[in-house]
Amino acid sequence: MTVAAALADLPTPCLILDEARMLRNIARLKAHLDGLGVALRPHLKTLKSVEAARRVLKDGNGPATVSTLKEAEVFAAAGVRDIIYAVGIAPQKLPRVIALRGAGCDLAVVLDTRVQAAAVAAMSRAVGDAIPALIEIDCDGHRAGLKPDDPEIVAIGRILHEGGAQLRGVLCHSGGSYGQVGPEALADFAEQERAAIVAAAETLRAAGLPCPVVSVGSTPTAHFARDLTGVTEVRAGVYVSQDLVMAGIGVCTPDDIALSVLATVIGHQSERGWTLVDAGWMALSRDRGTAAQAVDQGYGLVCDVEGQVIPDLIVVGANQEHGILGLRAGSTATAPDLPVGAQVRILPNHACATATEFDDYAVLPADGSAHIARWSRFRGW
Repeated sequence: MTVAAALADLPTPCLILDEARMLRNIARLKAHLDGLGVALRPHLKTLKSVEAARRVLKDGNGPATVSTLKEAEVFAAAGVRDIIYAVGIAPQKLPRVIALRGAGCDLAVVLDTRVQAAAVAAMSRAVGDAIPALIEIDCDGHRAGLKPDDPEIVAIGRILHEGGAQLRGVLCHSGGSYGQVGPEALADFAEQERAAIVAAAETLRAAGLPCPVVSVGSTPTAHFARDLTGVTEVRAGVYVSQDLVMAGIGVCTPDDIALSVLATVIGHQSERGWTLVDAGWMALSRDRGTAAQAVDQGYGLVCDVEGQVIPDLIVVGANQEHGILGLRAGSTATAPDLPVGAQVRILPNHACATATEFDDYAVLPADGSAHIARWSRFRGW
């Protein structure tokens, strides 16, 4: 049975996961980091699936990264025991952290203020459990964290270390790397990330404070780092599925993207060169992450049902439940004949945003069989 025949009866829109591409992506990053002698701590925020996570984690216990406590709770219940919750901790969430730790999960939190550190230390004392915390470092001005030379790093470290919590180390995320293009630029950002986090770790150690974990992470820098001296682990997430933003900066190609949305043709506006499908922004997301790149992919790049890219055919517009397919501006390609009822697959700009509307994956098995598996996903915070 062909892929087209296997997908023909699936209700659309439907989230497709190509297991062979996924496994290839996992193996690629692992091989690169193995060569640099650094451990990988996969980020599970894109997948939000226990079945998918089992293909990513080194073993069932982790290590893993999450971006919501809901993710931590689901994966901990499935046996993952080594997790970093890599979003700045809100003091109101600490009871959930304690509950997870009490159930056997070594859950660490992230923070960058004295207020957060004091709350973590107070909760640690109150329950008799030294909550591990990592201080977030700003390596590129992209988002949260402290500059590597900020004296607050030591002040926060002392609150944790002397107040009953556990100062586990430092952590950063090079979100600015998403705006770089090509191997040289991405390698430079990886070195900037490494230098910043190592400097912060040395600041803590010079003050007599422990810093066992030195954690960096972004999919672009993970793939193009050339030297990770002083780093103990790398975090990355979207590398498992990849997406068009990653393809646009040279991390992968469209042929590496493991996620797609299966959609059905429901009509045409022939005078405008449009084909209408039943996947709008509710299925594809409103993310236009490629709009600022050299090649704007609209709301997604269109493939045939077998997963082969159709040259220059993109989702040029999206309403809630309608996607509008058309040739990109300036294209000399010929629009394909897609009759009503035909199926296409649409590659996402941002895999996390696209996947979030779906309750499961329809999985194309890596063994090439026609049996479509179903892997559950979850949502929420």
